[in-house]
Amino acid sequence: MRPMDAYFDRIGYRGGREPSFATLTAIASHHVRAIPFENLDVLLGRPPRLDLPSLEAKLITARRGGYCFEHATLCGAILEQLGFAVARHSARVVMVTPREQAPRTHMFLTVMDHVIDVGFGGLAPHVPVPLDGCAAGRHRIVRDGTGIALLHDDQRLWVSTLEPEAPIDFEMGNHFTATWAPSPFVQRMMLRAFTPDGKVTAMNRDVTITRGERSETFQLADRAALRELLRTHFGFDLDVSALRIPTVPEWAEQS
Repeated sequence: MRPMDAYFDRIGYRGGREPSFATLTAIASHHVRAIPFENLDVLLGRPPRLDLPSLEAKLITARRGGYCFEHATLCGAILEQLGFAVARHSARVVMVTPREQAPRTHMFLTVMDHVIDVGFGGLAPHVPVPLDGCAAGRHRIVRDGTGIALLHDDQRLWVSTLEPEAPIDFEMGNHFTATWAPSPFVQRMMLRAFTPDGKVTAMNRDVTITRGERSETFQLADRAALRELLRTHFGFDLDVSALRIPTVPEWAEQS
Protein backbone atom coordinates (compact mmCIF):
# COMPACT_ATOMS: atom_id res chain seq x y z
CA MET A 1 0.00 0.00 0.00
CA ARG A 2 1.38 3.42 -0.93
CA PRO A 3 1.96 5.86 1.96
CA MET A 4 -0.87 8.13 0.76
CA ASP A 5 -3.32 5.23 0.63
CA ALA A 6 -2.17 4.12 4.08
CA TYR A 7 -2.60 7.65 5.42
CA PHE A 8 -6.15 7.90 4.08
CA ASP A 9 -6.95 4.50 5.57
CA ARG A 10 -5.51 5.70 8.90
CA ILE A 11 -7.74 8.79 9.01
CA GLY A 12 -10.76 7.04 7.50
CA TYR A 13 -10.95 9.32 4.45
CA ARG A 14 -12.67 7.98 1.33
CA GLY A 15 -13.27 11.20 -0.60
CA GLY A 16 -11.73 12.81 -3.67
CA ARG A 17 -8.07 13.66 -4.10
CA GLU A 18 -8.26 16.79 -6.21
CA PRO A 19 -6.60 19.84 -4.61
CA SER A 20 -9.87 21.60 -3.81
CA PHE A 21 -11.07 23.39 -0.70
CA ALA A 22 -13.59 20.61 -0.09
CA THR A 23 -10.76 18.05 -0.09
CA LEU A 24 -8.64 20.24 2.21
CA THR A 25 -11.50 20.61 4.69
CA ALA A 26 -12.29 16.91 4.72
CA ILE A 27 -8.66 15.85 5.22
CA ALA A 28 -8.10 18.34 8.06
CA SER A 29 -11.27 17.19 9.82
CA HIS A 30 -10.52 13.48 9.42
CA HIS A 31 -6.89 13.91 10.53
CA VAL A 32 -7.76 15.74 13.77
CA ARG A 33 -10.42 13.24 14.71
CA ALA A 34 -8.42 10.11 13.86
CA ILE A 35 -4.84 10.74 15.01
CA PRO A 36 -4.38 11.48 18.74
CA PHE A 37 -2.25 14.16 20.31
CA GLU A 38 0.36 12.70 22.68
CA ASN A 39 3.90 13.27 23.94
CA LEU A 40 4.65 9.79 25.28
CA ASP A 41 7.89 9.32 23.34
CA VAL A 42 9.32 12.43 24.99
CA LEU A 43 8.55 10.98 28.44
CA LEU A 44 10.08 7.67 27.39
CA GLY A 45 13.34 9.41 26.49
CA ARG A 46 12.83 9.05 22.73
CA PRO A 47 12.68 12.50 21.09
CA PRO A 48 10.31 12.32 18.08
CA ARG A 49 11.83 12.21 14.60
CA LEU A 50 10.37 14.33 11.81
CA ASP A 51 11.57 12.47 8.72
CA LEU A 52 8.63 11.07 6.75
CA PRO A 53 9.54 7.35 7.05
CA SER A 54 9.62 7.72 10.86
CA LEU A 55 6.33 9.63 10.90
CA GLU A 56 4.66 7.06 8.63
CA ALA A 57 5.92 4.23 10.85
CA LYS A 58 4.66 5.88 14.03
CA LEU A 59 1.46 7.75 13.15
CA ILE A 60 0.23 5.49 10.33
CA THR A 61 1.57 1.95 10.73
CA ALA A 62 1.73 1.87 14.54
CA ARG A 63 -1.44 4.01 14.76
CA ARG A 64 0.19 6.22 17.38
CA GLY A 65 -0.33 9.93 17.92
CA GLY A 66 2.14 12.76 18.24
CA TYR A 67 2.50 16.46 18.89
CA CYS A 68 2.36 19.46 16.56
CA PHE A 69 5.64 18.96 14.70
CA GLU A 70 4.70 15.40 13.83
CA HIS A 71 1.09 16.12 12.89
CA ALA A 72 1.87 19.17 10.76
CA THR A 73 4.87 17.62 8.99
CA LEU A 74 2.92 14.51 7.99
CA CYS A 75 -0.25 16.36 6.98
CA GLY A 76 1.73 18.96 5.02
CA ALA A 77 3.57 16.28 3.06
CA ILE A 78 0.31 14.53 2.14
CA LEU A 79 -1.30 17.79 1.02
CA GLU A 80 1.70 18.59 -1.16
CA GLN A 81 1.48 15.15 -2.77
CA LEU A 82 -2.10 15.99 -3.68
CA GLY A 83 -1.02 19.21 -5.39
CA PHE A 84 -1.72 21.80 -2.68
CA ALA A 85 0.68 24.70 -2.12
CA VAL A 86 1.63 24.40 1.55
CA ALA A 87 3.49 26.90 3.73
CA ARG A 88 4.85 25.93 7.13
CA HIS A 89 4.98 28.33 10.08
CA SER A 90 5.91 28.47 13.76
CA ALA A 91 3.98 30.12 16.58
CA ARG A 92 4.30 31.09 20.23
CA VAL A 93 1.68 29.40 22.41
CA VAL A 94 0.29 32.09 24.72
CA MET A 95 -2.63 30.36 26.44
CA VAL A 96 -0.92 30.45 29.84
CA THR A 97 2.54 31.86 29.03
CA PRO A 98 3.27 35.55 28.34
CA ARG A 99 4.39 36.20 24.78
CA GLU A 100 7.87 37.31 25.82
CA GLN A 101 8.39 33.99 27.62
CA ALA A 102 6.86 31.73 24.95
CA PRO A 103 9.34 30.24 22.46
CA ARG A 104 8.36 29.35 18.90
CA THR A 105 7.52 25.75 19.66
CA HIS A 106 4.27 25.29 17.72
CA MET A 107 4.01 24.31 14.05
CA PHE A 108 1.03 24.91 11.76
CA LEU A 109 0.31 25.18 8.04
CA THR A 110 -1.34 27.65 5.70
CA VAL A 111 -3.07 26.36 2.59
CA MET A 112 -5.42 28.25 0.26
CA ASP A 113 -5.37 31.32 2.57
CA HIS A 114 -6.48 29.21 5.55
CA VAL A 115 -4.73 27.99 8.69
CA ILE A 116 -4.52 24.20 9.05
CA ASP A 117 -3.63 23.36 12.65
CA VAL A 118 -4.15 19.63 13.14
CA GLY A 119 -1.64 19.34 15.99
CA PHE A 120 -2.86 21.72 18.69
CA GLY A 121 -4.22 19.18 21.13
CA GLY A 122 -7.66 19.51 22.66
CA LEU A 123 -8.39 22.93 21.15
CA ALA A 124 -7.26 22.11 17.61
CA PRO A 125 -9.63 23.47 14.95
CA HIS A 126 -11.36 20.68 13.05
CA VAL A 127 -11.64 22.71 9.83
CA PRO A 128 -9.48 25.26 7.99
CA VAL A 129 -9.57 28.71 9.61
CA PRO A 130 -9.63 31.60 7.10
CA LEU A 131 -6.90 34.21 7.35
CA ASP A 132 -9.41 36.97 6.58
CA GLY A 133 -10.84 36.86 10.11
CA CYS A 134 -14.07 35.02 9.38
CA ALA A 135 -15.04 32.47 12.02
CA ALA A 136 -14.61 28.74 11.50
CA GLY A 137 -16.73 27.24 14.23
CA ARG A 138 -15.31 28.56 17.51
CA HIS A 139 -11.98 29.57 15.94
CA ARG A 140 -10.92 32.68 14.06
CA ILE A 141 -7.77 34.54 13.09
CA VAL A 142 -7.19 38.13 14.24
CA ARG A 143 -4.42 40.57 13.46
CA ASP A 144 -1.73 40.77 16.13
CA GLY A 145 0.63 43.63 15.41
CA THR A 146 2.38 42.66 12.21
CA GLY A 147 1.35 39.02 12.65
CA ILE A 148 -1.71 36.97 13.52
CA ALA A 149 -3.25 35.17 16.48
CA LEU A 150 -5.50 32.12 16.58
CA LEU A 151 -8.50 32.49 18.88
CA HIS A 152 -10.81 29.86 20.35
CA ASP A 153 -13.88 31.83 21.39
CA ASP A 154 -12.11 34.82 23.01
CA GLN A 155 -9.01 32.93 24.17
CA ARG A 156 -5.74 33.55 22.35
CA LEU A 157 -4.11 30.20 21.61
CA TRP A 158 -1.00 31.26 19.73
CA VAL A 159 0.60 34.19 17.92
CA SER A 160 2.73 34.04 14.78
CA THR A 161 4.57 36.34 12.39
CA LEU A 162 3.27 34.07 9.60
CA GLU A 163 6.62 33.97 7.87
CA PRO A 164 7.31 30.70 6.02
CA GLU A 165 9.98 28.61 7.71
CA ALA A 166 12.37 25.86 6.63
CA PRO A 167 12.50 22.24 7.83
CA ILE A 168 15.64 22.94 9.89
CA ASP A 169 13.67 25.49 11.95
CA PHE A 170 11.22 22.80 12.99
CA GLU A 171 14.01 20.31 13.67
CA MET A 172 15.45 22.85 16.10
CA GLY A 173 12.05 23.56 17.67
CA ASN A 174 11.33 19.85 17.98
CA HIS A 175 14.68 19.18 19.65
CA PHE A 176 14.15 22.04 22.11
CA THR A 177 10.60 20.97 22.91
CA ALA A 178 11.53 17.32 23.47
CA THR A 179 14.80 17.74 25.39
CA TRP A 180 14.90 21.07 27.27
CA ALA A 181 14.34 20.14 30.92
CA PRO A 182 11.76 22.90 31.72
CA SER A 183 9.76 22.21 28.52
CA PRO A 184 6.08 21.47 29.27
CA PHE A 185 6.38 18.39 27.07
CA VAL A 186 9.27 17.08 29.17
CA GLN A 187 7.59 17.99 32.46
CA ARG A 188 4.04 16.74 31.83
CA MET A 189 2.10 14.01 30.06
CA MET A 190 -0.46 15.43 27.64
CA LEU A 191 -2.94 13.26 25.75
CA ARG A 192 -6.01 13.96 23.62
CA ALA A 193 -8.22 11.75 21.47
CA PHE A 194 -11.48 12.81 19.88
CA THR A 195 -14.38 10.35 19.95
CA PRO A 196 -17.66 10.29 18.01
CA ASP A 197 -19.46 12.02 20.89
CA GLY A 198 -16.68 13.96 22.63
CA LYS A 199 -13.05 13.59 23.60
CA VAL A 200 -10.65 12.02 26.09
CA THR A 201 -7.89 14.14 27.61
CA ALA A 202 -5.19 13.49 30.17
CA MET A 203 -2.82 15.84 31.93
CA ASN A 204 -0.36 13.81 33.98
CA ARG A 205 -2.57 11.39 35.94
CA ASP A 206 -5.80 13.41 35.62
CA VAL A 207 -8.16 12.05 32.95
CA THR A 208 -11.36 13.63 31.62
CA ILE A 209 -13.77 11.75 29.37
CA THR A 210 -16.35 14.03 27.75
CA ARG A 211 -19.49 12.67 26.12
CA GLY A 212 -21.74 15.39 24.80
CA GLU A 213 -22.45 17.74 27.71
CA ARG A 214 -21.36 15.25 30.37
CA SER A 215 -17.84 14.77 31.70
CA GLU A 216 -16.26 12.10 33.86
CA THR A 217 -12.96 12.71 35.63
CA PHE A 218 -10.66 10.29 37.41
CA GLN A 219 -7.02 9.74 38.20
CA LEU A 220 -4.76 7.06 36.76
CA ALA A 221 -3.61 4.73 39.50
CA ASP A 222 -0.44 3.51 37.81
CA ARG A 223 1.24 2.83 34.48
CA ALA A 224 -0.92 -0.25 33.92
CA ALA A 225 -4.00 1.99 34.07
CA LEU A 226 -2.37 4.35 31.56
CA ARG A 227 -1.68 1.48 29.19
CA GLU A 228 -5.32 0.38 29.42
CA LEU A 229 -6.47 3.95 28.74
CA LEU A 230 -4.34 4.02 25.59
CA ARG A 231 -5.74 0.70 24.38
CA THR A 232 -9.33 1.63 25.13
CA HIS A 233 -9.53 5.25 24.03
CA PHE A 234 -6.47 6.03 21.91
CA GLY A 235 -6.36 2.98 19.68
CA PHE A 236 -2.83 1.72 20.34
CA ASP A 237 -0.86 -0.32 22.84
CA LEU A 238 2.46 0.89 24.19
CA ASP A 239 4.88 -0.29 26.85
CA VAL A 240 4.91 2.64 29.28
CA SER A 241 6.80 0.92 32.10
CA ALA A 242 9.75 3.32 31.70
CA LEU A 243 7.61 6.46 31.34
CA ARG A 244 8.61 9.36 33.61
CA ILE A 245 6.51 12.39 34.56
CA PRO A 246 8.83 14.76 36.44
CA THR A 247 5.94 16.72 37.97
CA VAL A 248 4.40 13.53 39.44
CA PRO A 249 6.85 12.32 42.11
CA GLU A 250 5.75 8.69 42.11
CA TRP A 251 6.12 8.59 38.31
CA ALA A 252 9.35 10.56 38.17
CA GLU A 253 11.44 7.42 38.34
CA GLN A 254 11.01 4.02 36.73
CA SER A 255 8.89 1.63 38.77
